[in-house]
Amino acid sequence: MQCRYLIGLALLFTACEAGALAAAPEPPRPWMNASLTPDQRADLVIAELTLDEKIQLGHGIGWGPLREGAPVPADNNGGAGQILGIARLGIPSVQQADSAVGVRMAAPQSRYATLLPSVLGVASSWNLQTAHLYGDVIGRELRAQGYNQSIGGGVNLARDPRNGRLFEYAGEDPLLAGMMVGNLIRGVQDNQVMGDIKHYALNDQETGRFVVDAQISHKAARESDLLAFEIGIRIGQPASVMCSYNKVRADWACENAWLLNQVLKGAWKFPGFVVSDWDGTHSTEKAVTAGLDVQMPGEEFLGQPLKQAITEGRVPMRRLDDMVHRVLRSMFNAGVIDHPPMPRRVVDPFKGLADAQHIAEESIVLLKNNGVLPLDAAALRSIAVVGAHADVGVLSGGGSAQVDAPGGNAIDPDAPTAWGKPVYFPSPPLRYIREQARAAQVQFASGRDVAAAVSLARTSDIAIVFADQYMSEEGDASTLSLPGKQNELIAAVAAANPRTVVVLVNGNPVTMPWIGKVAGVMEAWYPGIGGGQAIANLLFGNVAPTAKLPITFAKSAADLPHLEIFGAAPHAAGESNGSWTQDSERLSSFPANYSEGARFGYKWFDSEGKEPLFPFGYGLSYTTYEYRSLSVDPKARTATFTVANSGKRSGTEIAQVYVELPARSGEHFHRLAGWQRVALAAGQQKVVTVAMEPLTLAAFDEKKDAWSWPKGRYQVLVGGSSRSLPLHLDVSLN
Repeated sequence: MQCRYLIGLALLFTACEAGALAAAPEPPRPWMNASLTPDQRADLVIAELTLDEKIQLGHGIGWGPLREGAPVPADNNGGAGQILGIARLGIPSVQQADSAVGVRMAAPQSRYATLLPSVLGVASSWNLQTAHLYGDVIGRELRAQGYNQSIGGGVNLARDPRNGRLFEYAGEDPLLAGMMVGNLIRGVQDNQVMGDIKHYALNDQETGRFVVDAQISHKAARESDLLAFEIGIRIGQPASVMCSYNKVRADWACENAWLLNQVLKGAWKFPGFVVSDWDGTHSTEKAVTAGLDVQMPGEEFLGQPLKQAITEGRVPMRRLDDMVHRVLRSMFNAGVIDHPPMPRRVVDPFKGLADAQHIAEESIVLLKNNGVLPLDAAALRSIAVVGAHADVGVLSGGGSAQVDAPGGNAIDPDAPTAWGKPVYFPSPPLRYIREQARAAQVQFASGRDVAAAVSLARTSDIAIVFADQYMSEEGDASTLSLPGKQNELIAAVAAANPRTVVVLVNGNPVTMPWIGKVAGVMEAWYPGIGGGQAIANLLFGNVAPTAKLPITFAKSAADLPHLEIFGAAPHAAGESNGSWTQDSERLSSFPANYSEGARFGYKWFDSEGKEPLFPFGYGLSYTTYEYRSLSVDPKARTATFTVANSGKRSGTEIAQVYVELPARSGEHFHRLAGWQRVALAAGQQKVVTVAMEPLTLAAFDEKKDAWSWPKGRYQVLVGGSSRSLPLHLDVSLN
């Protein structure tokens, strides 16, 4: 080959040398062999890492630099967090996004993200396929926006219905919550995006969340909150578990050896990594020895101090290698290395809207109906729509779950979105009610002028009152009551028009002092970007309601295990959002004594003989159902029975199976053991067989540190809610 000399910038190359350099092959990367297991591939990478590179994979940054003056990596995707990758080995950064109900912080990146209904809403569907769809929407939009990890997946149980983040979670029952969130995680990860489950564990209130100390026995924890995690992890197999801010039995959750090493990594054999909630790390040696793998954000504990602890022998290298292994094997297992996301692709908002609307239609619970619903559009001449900004949109939940509204906040598009301020999405129920009832005069009253709303309701064929409740991270509700004077508005409208239907757009269960005066009640939760359409479709019967409550509605806070949230202190004078706050930085830790153990929610109401406003598992349809002929197969642990549609419309019943343990267990309440959605045409009946989850038939033995199945007779109960169980049978399941 003839060579020529090229001179530039005082450097001399031959064309031959330049060609040789261009053709030089990359060094071999055996870890890119997809036929190897994720564990094998992770070990091959670890063998090539320097100590500094290993330390780098043990912490990250959040929300860009987070700290003033900190550098922002060139590949930062603008999300909640980033664990820097190892470019020389082809290991990409972990790009994390808040994504509890949709991808957060899309607007600053000129992106769109679909707002889904609240997680409490999708839990109301009791539909595992719908939960998977929920995760799929999040996963595909994360991937389209260049993220490779979701940090959603909240499964904290509703120990207290006033919890400010309740809308991010899946209710009060460990089986329902674990199965729904587990399938949601699978939906995320089916998009080759790493999933997460949080907040581990017993992070059951926002008041003093940085310092509260959950006091509970190991038995009660394993049978309640931790059972939800156990089931969710088994089904979803998430890449990571996020440990929570709070303490558990005096140790911070992110340095709690019982939670992390003994239960999560020991009993459950969890192979992924444990990541701290943001600023939830408190130490170096204690944290990593107890099982923490990644500090987020920052490096004050798992950066240079960890390197020093390694070099001085205070933390063994094998523990650091285990930390790194868990991160890398999760990346390989999810496919984020073999199939990296392509950032800044355009999200399909129409597909997202259609899916969000479908989920909302399966999430809205019909709580009361005296026959006024579904509305007959042809028979209506006038409709009054009142309250909750229903003329412009529907409310969403706040905090790190807040998705950016397209076009800005529907009630004030020009105002900047701020943490802790209610955001309404442009899905106005008024518009869609008008589309359903084109021949009727549909008028709106804001409700601020009660007299005007009453006057409109009095002259209308029907009144639909919307009431809402804003909830967010960093605060709990101070009461179970609707905020403001909405109860008074509903009562006044109902007095003027007995054909009043209330639609609740809220994050938490509420009391209803007006329940006996209204004709109908729908619980819409936070219904998402398709909420207005979904509400209208259910009101007019285009979609039949199928949802059932994943949480008990109490008549009064006096009926709860604890009259007030632990550590509660009222807001300062002049603030009126109706929630508790706590300046945690100025407080020492305080206990949350969960003396009720696993006995909360419907189990509390049942064992204490209290009558709820609406029980767990309750929900009406536009038809009725009957249950017959229960039999139980003790070996297969299945319950078989007949469900019949005794009404004149088709519908889908959520048939529920509960069990009560033998008397010697000392637990005198029943617990959900399984369920099945049953679609039935009018007059149709089906034989249904439901498998019972083995852990719902067991008790946790603290002395043996293991589950045990009590000897004796179990009672199996079947019906349409935790308080409507017409079929029951005593059997031995041993």
